Amino acid sequence: MQLILTLFWLAWAVMLLFSADRNYEQNYLYYAFFGLAVVFFFYVMLQNTSIFGVQSYIEVTPQYIVQKFGVFRTKHIIQIPDIAAVHITPLALRITLHDGNQVYLDLKQVRKKRDLERIKNKVRDLADAHNFEVSDSVSSSI
Repeated sequence: MQLILTLFWLAWAVMLLFSADRNYEQNYLYYAFFGLAVVFFFYVMLQNTSIFGVQSYIEVTPQYIVQKFGVFRTKHIIQIPDIAAVHITPLALRITLHDGNQVYLDLKQVRKKRDLERIKNKVRDLADAHNFEVSDSVSSSI
């Protein structure tokens, strides 16, 4: 939505620049408006693209587990109290909710082995704290 509004702002600023009377005293305001639109456009692009990092991640906190697949995609949030069981495999977390639904979190998007182990250990710690079942098919060599 931000991108659409920013593109509309840019189009409006360009329209003002090209349709403005060249003899108008406050013509510099149109240039300032256009400059601000360009700056905001770059801000939105930097905020929502992976220029400075990866926008695809899995995050485990004491209240929820969140997975984001990439740029301009929604986050999938799983509340910790809703979890009945978690099955840990080398490439995924299979989460079973209390209502019977299953959610698969793809661990291939976690690039570092250390981060992968940290996620798995956080899930195990949360299982102890919130009393949900954890099964593990991961060998100790991972």
